[in-house]
Amino acid sequence: QCFIGPCACVSGIMPCMPIALDQLPDDINALKSLVADQLERNEQLTTENQHYKAQVLTLTEQLNLALARRYAASSEKLSPDQIRLFDEAEAEIQAAVPAAEETLTVPEHARRKRGRKPLPAVLPRVEVIHELPEAEQYCPHDGNLLTEIGAVTSEQLDIIPAKIRVIRHVRKQYACRCGQCIRTAALPPQPIPKSLASPGLLAHITVSKYQDALPLYRQEAILSRIGVDLPRATLANWMIQAGQLIQPLINLLRDRLLAYDILQMDETPVQVLKEPGKTAQSKSYLWLQRGGPPKQPVVLYDYAPGRGQEVPKRLLAGFQGYLQTDGYDGYNAVVAINNLTHVGCLAHARRKFDEAVNAQGKNNSAGKAHRGLALIRKLYRVEKQARKLTPEARHDHRQRHARPILDELRSWLDEVLPQVPPASATGKALNYLHNEWDKLIRYLEDGRLEIDNNAAENAIRPFVLGRKNWLFSTSVKGVQASANLYSLIETAKANGLEPYAYLRHLFTELPKAETVEAIEALLPGNFAKDQLIIQPI
Repeated sequence: QCFIGPCACVSGIMPCMPIALDQLPDDINALKSLVADQLERNEQLTTENQHYKAQVLTLTEQLNLALARRYAASSEKLSPDQIRLFDEAEAEIQAAVPAAEETLTVPEHARRKRGRKPLPAVLPRVEVIHELPEAEQYCPHDGNLLTEIGAVTSEQLDIIPAKIRVIRHVRKQYACRCGQCIRTAALPPQPIPKSLASPGLLAHITVSKYQDALPLYRQEAILSRIGVDLPRATLANWMIQAGQLIQPLINLLRDRLLAYDILQMDETPVQVLKEPGKTAQSKSYLWLQRGGPPKQPVVLYDYAPGRGQEVPKRLLAGFQGYLQTDGYDGYNAVVAINNLTHVGCLAHARRKFDEAVNAQGKNNSAGKAHRGLALIRKLYRVEKQARKLTPEARHDHRQRHARPILDELRSWLDEVLPQVPPASATGKALNYLHNEWDKLIRYLEDGRLEIDNNAAENAIRPFVLGRKNWLFSTSVKGVQASANLYSLIETAKANGLEPYAYLRHLFTELPKAETVEAIEALLPGNFAKDQLIIQPI
């Protein structure tokens, strides 16, 4: 019995049974022992209750997140009703409209005309003349013949799919009457010697795969419909050779990238089937770097078999300045070795608060996660106002408008952080914000810095889209070639160039380049985009 010795219910041997009042012991020591056992039991039940509450909270958040991912909108924006819960509407209006003494000068912009945009003037025009039938060319009133006084012109866009031609290289031969001298005109250098791939075809296949995410087996089927038999193995071999051909340009782009003092990085998994020392199911990674001078931006992909800290150390050898990343710890080593200034990504913090909001479901519309998301939203409104300002004006604007919001966010974070369970979705968001705080506010130091790492994430998105279609790379050579070709296409786009026009020009001129200066002249950003207009056949 409980009043005789140690309570069996505390040790979990048997359930604790209630004791009737007339059965309570008269001995003082026995009563003390009984009370001590009950206190121990209550403490155990309290601990178990807290554990089950935390477990229920975690499972509820996971369920709400799963429902949100399946049915809710993917936007991280808060509704106006949720924002008003914090009585911040008036403060937001004041933040959106600077005071008179802090008037911003925004560069002028031309207002776009509404309506249908004109078709490009470079496209050829084919005129189709429409005339009245002869019977309708007489006036119904007096019978006189109508006189032509003008015309009403309208345009339609017409497309002839896959207009293909065969280029025949006719190399004339010359001989002397003596019979001892015979010469043949030289063939211009080709991107892939002794192959069917002209610069235009090679550019088309490259852009179709790496820009339009069209796998090679689909391109093989498309070509077969017009009677051209090009096996996907041949196309894959061409892509590998094209990736090796442009390696000198990739090297020069890396020099340009590392010479500038601001650089963003991100990484994403890629599967390589035939990789030495690894199974086909294992993960490899494609690392992305984005930086370079503002007028000559550079986007580079680089393949690595792993995600360890050795990869950033290799890719950033010799780099000095600001490195902007997400919260992945693999960058910490290179930051310490190179003495870099590490800049965080506020978009990742915002995303965690958005997940915490979704994890709370529809019942809690005024929680701490909403408050954090609302404050971060105000910081992005400040960034939107300063987007077109010069770096110096952008820095001043942030000091006046973003820093007070960050001070408010820090004070709120210090207040609520001890109140929230760390394992909850809101607790994880708060702890991420706390642990990354020094990196997240570093964008205030320089007007050239961004508030987040979204530019790098946007640059890596074309690869992620393509990966959904072609799923994997067969060999290391293939994924390295893909990294080079993705790099060139994304850098061309960042410099305002049309990818096909640029690659066609590049594959035509690069085989002729024999000096570093000639190769450097072919880099994106070294010529105007109007130099690459493709004239229709």
